[in-house]
Amino acid sequence: MEIIEILGYVGALLIGVVLGLIGGGGSILTVPILVYALMLNPVVATAYSLFVVGATSLVGAIKNMMKGMVDFKTAIIFAIPAFIAVYLTRAFLIPAIPVELFEVGDFMVTKNLVIMLFFAIIMLLASISMIRNKRKELEEDVEITYNYPLIVIEGVVVGTITGIVGAGGGFLIIPALVLLAKLPMKKAVATSLFIIAIKSLIGFLGDVQNLDIDWAFLLSFSALSIVGIFLGIWLNNFIDGSKLKKGFGWFVLVMGVYIIYKELVK
Repeated sequence: MEIIEILGYVGALLIGVVLGLIGGGGSILTVPILVYALMLNPVVATAYSLFVVGATSLVGAIKNMMKGMVDFKTAIIFAIPAFIAVYLTRAFLIPAIPVELFEVGDFMVTKNLVIMLFFAIIMLLASISMIRNKRKELEEDVEITYNYPLIVIEGVVVGTITGIVGAGGGFLIIPALVLLAKLPMKKAVATSLFIIAIKSLIGFLGDVQNLDIDWAFLLSFSALSIVGIFLGIWLNNFIDGSKLKKGFGWFVLVMGVYIIYKELVK
């Protein structure tokens, strides 16, 4: 096994650790690790990422459900349009995009290039969200209200983005739950993890019919990520999550810029 491949599996552990430490963000690492360390095709990488993110998030979601932190009504209102959007994106939109799109001079714009550049843009947006991190905690006894149309629209948008890039979209879901459903931050994070888990796994079902899945690799990679989330939860007792989140945001920012550079300057 080559060093770069070993680093890829270490990265699987890191994905879970970050999720356990800051409640999100780890999934943004999955596609770069699968593409650049383990040399997977971007379409396959985004598919595998959905499974890894879904399985790992589900572990955290179950833990939150046992604590009564998941708001199921909000999750259902948000998740149903997101589920539909992510499944349709993976099952029909991604396979329908031609491998080669158009040529600019001598430079061929391909489906893989567009997916990775779009992913890099999402990474940059996620990094800004983590670096700024100015959300205020709401009181736990605030009455939960629902802006149904906006929640449904947000669900469709997040589902489509998740389907394209294979990331959970927590940086989009959590603000939506806080602003549109008026959830307290802790409940928003817990509910977001539940939505991400189910949405990602349903999105992956859209790929099962189109791709040959290497289950041995995928399950072993996911198992390492799940071990990582338990390690991250334990480390959370000793590390300031807010400072870590900002530092991780800068790391994601650098990674996003690196992907843009690597894809455009070959």
